[in-house]
Amino acid sequence: MAIPTEVRARNAVHPTRSESASVRGLLKPLKRLLLSSLLALGLLLLACCSQSSAGSPSDKLKANATVTRVVDGDTIVVLADGVEERVRLIGVNTPESVHPSKPVMCFGKEASKHLASLLKPNAAVQLVRDVEARDKYGRLLAYVYRAQDGLFINLELVTSGFANQYTFPPNVAHVEEFRSAAAAARSQGVGLWSACPKPFEE
Repeated sequence: MAIPTEVRARNAVHPTRSESASVRGLLKPLKRLLLSSLLALGLLLLACCSQSSAGSPSDKLKANATVTRVVDGDTIVVLADGVEERVRLIGVNTPESVHPSKPVMCFGKEASKHLASLLKPNAAVQLVRDVEARDKYGRLLAYVYRAQDGLFINLELVTSGFANQYTFPPNVAHVEEFRSAAAAARSQGVGLWSACPKPFEE
């Protein structure tokens, strides 16, 4: 039986329920796909922004001091604002090599040489302080970053097995990083952890 013209026209303008349901069924996967794509794009942009704000180890840093000399494995002398300062690296401890009342410890000289290879005379550095600015000896306490490439010197000493982590509150901003690096170096027998039978003992 032929369908009246007005019925065909009405159906064309107003689809039947089955047709509407079919269309909605097709649109649902498309909506889910679109939402997933937008979410993935948002996460990608957030990750890029986070990396950009945090910086990478290869980023150059603004220097606020210049290295004059290396004293031992965890102490340097710098020139900052025209004033010479003795700087004790926060959060790390290397074997003694120049202590006036203690003998040279195992790996002490090696630690000093390694730090000297990282921070040559006139090397530009960025000093970052924590809560407490100086120790009882008047030394400036700082996290030291090599300006040319952003290398975190304190952490590098621990990672390479030239220093152990040394926590002295309230300066604990990077304590977890140092502990993790020290544990890894010790378990892998890196540096002093394999060279010294009893590290940090006279």
